[in-house]
Amino acid sequence: MMLLLAIGLVNLLWHNLTTVESISIDYRIYDKDSDGKTKNTHFSEMLALAKKRGIIAEAVVMDAWYSSLDNLKSIRSHGWVWVTTLRKNKIVNHNKQLNKLDISEEGTPIHLRGYGWVTVFKFTAKNGRIDYIVTNKDNPTRQYVKSIMDARWFVEFR
Repeated sequence: MMLLLAIGLVNLLWHNLTTVESISIDYRIYDKDSDGKTKNTHFSEMLALAKKRGIIAEAVVMDAWYSSLDNLKSIRSHGWVWVTTLRKNKIVNHNKQLNKLDISEEGTPIHLRGYGWVTVFKFTAKNGRIDYIVTNKDNPTRQYVKSIMDARWFVEFR
């Protein structure tokens, strides 16, 4: 007989882009049945605590799971830039699916309902998978977005 237990862990890391060092600054065990909190609630609480502790972030980076409107607004309320992926079927510009837009190599401004204007970049992986990377940074470059997302993958698969 085998017993498998899964722990849902929500982890907040600080990552130095120059030295490629990562430090865990907060984590939460996700167990909605015991504490009633969603992953997004933990996410928001950890960001608020990081801000209170004086953490300075060039950008908050997360996958599409955390790209809810409430989370994006929470990050903005702390004065931080965010970079995330959006699902290809996300409705933007009032009525269009993200994957139906003509996205410039240098990024295209789009309107997220309930949030405002952001910039989207389209990246195609070697295997053909398409990622839509979005940020609220003013005048972002493709290289900036790529460097942030590359760091995310480094942390994610460590």
